[in-house]
Amino acid sequence: MDSSWHQSDQAFEKLRQKALELGFTAIGVTDPNVSQHVPFLEAWLDSGFQGTMDWFERNLALRKDPTQLVAGTQRIISVRLDYLPENTECIEVLNDPNKAYISRYALGRDYHKLMRKRLKRLGDWFSEQIAPHGFRVFSDSAPILEKHLAEKAGLGWIGKHTLLLSRSAGSWFFLGELFTDYPFPISAKSEQSRCGSCSACIDICPTDAFNAPYELDATKCISYLTIEHRGPIPEEFRKPMGNRVFGCDDCQLVCPWNRYTSVGDPEFRPRNGLDKRQLIDLFQWSEKEFLEKTEGSPLRRAGYVKFLENLAIGLGNSEDKISQTLDLLNEKVGAHGPVLDEHILWAIKTLNNRASENVSYSV
Repeated sequence: MDSSWHQSDQAFEKLRQKALELGFTAIGVTDPNVSQHVPFLEAWLDSGFQGTMDWFERNLALRKDPTQLVAGTQRIISVRLDYLPENTECIEVLNDPNKAYISRYALGRDYHKLMRKRLKRLGDWFSEQIAPHGFRVFSDSAPILEKHLAEKAGLGWIGKHTLLLSRSAGSWFFLGELFTDYPFPISAKSEQSRCGSCSACIDICPTDAFNAPYELDATKCISYLTIEHRGPIPEEFRKPMGNRVFGCDDCQLVCPWNRYTSVGDPEFRPRNGLDKRQLIDLFQWSEKEFLEKTEGSPLRRAGYVKFLENLAIGLGNSEDKISQTLDLLNEKVGAHGPVLDEHILWAIKTLNNRASENVSYSV
């Protein structure tokens, strides 16, 4: 091994130690070549599985070749940041139709800025302490195939639910990237899939969004429907949504590898009791309250009206305080546009039908 390679190897070890000090839980290095994943991406887009997420098709050339995003990139450093809060009682909340289930990643602080801030500190530290280098940092903030790059960098494998999996951390983590022109040694060969014959994630999906292992039709996915989709949520998915009002974690909750998950970074602890809030309480938030209580939160991505639309469906699937719920739903008819009205009217009809069925049953 020549001295330059040895120095590069030492440089990465120092970078790794600094990354752990900054709160990252894993780090790996790969080259920017993602050509092996391009055919799958193109076929997925051709099938229309991206729905209205048209940014997947925009800047497609950049997704295919990361060096077009940042000229001079020799290596991409991929990092992992664990987020699962402690004692969030996921299953208990999901099984209570009167509580709002919010995806565990969205209970606390928005990860985008935090991830990029820490990556910037990592890149700056390396320039100041080890060797000057040109770099840029990203976290779900540019057209990058980040799961595939993380897989190449040795951080895990892409599971049948299309999320990255780690033997030591399951899938409850965020990914970030640091593009650099420094020639770090590439990490060990990417890990082979360890999903085996397990299909728990596919079988549990409330809306049957997986057409096959590793193939997600986002237009059927509750995470897409409650966050990215604009317009009425198709009626066929409203009942299966249950109380899931922002995202869905079902495929992660049943994954055997998630038994190895550790408690995540304290920055992602739940705020405003969002891990256990009643649907009826959240539906009464004014827009001002929503903006105040979701400041610096991923919930802002949906927006106030979209959040109400999702909550209306959740209330339609609820089982408690039906009379009070109907009153609250009726109060918001006509307040925020036809899409919310459609969801509210569906919820009112559903609750009335359930009430009639209960009366008939008791008689």
